[in-house]
Amino acid sequence: MNPLESQLAYPFGDTIPAPGALHEIVPGLRWARMPLPFALDHINLWLLEDEQEGRQGWSLVDCGAGTDATRAAWEQVLAEGLAGAPLVRVIATHCHPDHVGLSGWLCERFGAPFWTTTGEFAFARMMAAALPGVDGPSAIPHFERHGLTDPALLEQMRSRRNYYPSLVPAVPASYTRLQDGDEVRIGGHGWRVITGFGHSPEHASLYSEELKVLVSGDMVLPRISTNVSVFAVEPEGNPLQLYLDSLGKFADLPEDTLVLPAHGKPFRGLHTRIAQLRAHHTARLAEVVAACAEPKSAVDIVPIMFRRQLDAHQLSFALGEALAHLHKLWRDGVLLRINSMDDIIRFQSVPNKL
Repeated sequence: MNPLESQLAYPFGDTIPAPGALHEIVPGLRWARMPLPFALDHINLWLLEDEQEGRQGWSLVDCGAGTDATRAAWEQVLAEGLAGAPLVRVIATHCHPDHVGLSGWLCERFGAPFWTTTGEFAFARMMAAALPGVDGPSAIPHFERHGLTDPALLEQMRSRRNYYPSLVPAVPASYTRLQDGDEVRIGGHGWRVITGFGHSPEHASLYSEELKVLVSGDMVLPRISTNVSVFAVEPEGNPLQLYLDSLGKFADLPEDTLVLPAHGKPFRGLHTRIAQLRAHHTARLAEVVAACAEPKSAVDIVPIMFRRQLDAHQLSFALGEALAHLHKLWRDGVLLRINSMDDIIRFQSVPNKL
């Protein structure tokens, strides 16, 4: 959680829409909040009044996970909050299950086109099909190389074979491409696409200069730091550097921009929050360097970065994030990467490097 949260402003106070209800942000823009079956127990979705090819209705940003609870909440939104008006376009910021889980169901139901970036569409299709490299079992040798040896935890991770397909039962078969810098007209307003990297392959945030509103997805969250992980499909990746570089793409937005995040409450204080996120990662990197005075694996780093008990689901993300910090320091020449005799990769600080 963010101990500096008091530096941010929450214009709607403690208002949180109940599942199936809507809250108006500005005229023509509504906020829905759907349940998630994780420790992070909700996702925010955004509905914008719109017209597509003569059809009056709503464009939706992000969908919720493919669970019975979310479908039930959607039925209430559609019947009551939108008074039967259709969805005319479904936009996904990125490919994670809470964002695209019901994309196929909603697009088919309304004959609505699916809009996202190429990177996110491709990964969503790959993971929904559980292709080798992005399925659960592919993570096992990756985590073993980085120090995970606990048989019980490894077995729990093997059992996650159908994790993504269970939450994303269908991804639309076609899409309309979003690209960095595109301006999308939604409800009479222009929305600029700002792509970001590190959290997902090609995350799309949307900014309206006219409304001074940023739909940030997972790139900028008010209370928690976005997960940035090295995964099995890209084992040599440097996602933390990509993420930090991507934060710079929001530098030209006004400080009083209203940020609509995927998790947490709408807030103002964009640049303050970005500074907090940079400081957070700087502090974590310093902890990792200090810990690596002696050779350490990613598993050794997890309890230093995450000082709480983790289940198998949380551990997979914690390991990926620990490795992201190790890889940045390794790529920066601050750590050495050592392939040990036991086939576990470890990292050690380079003398006289910060």
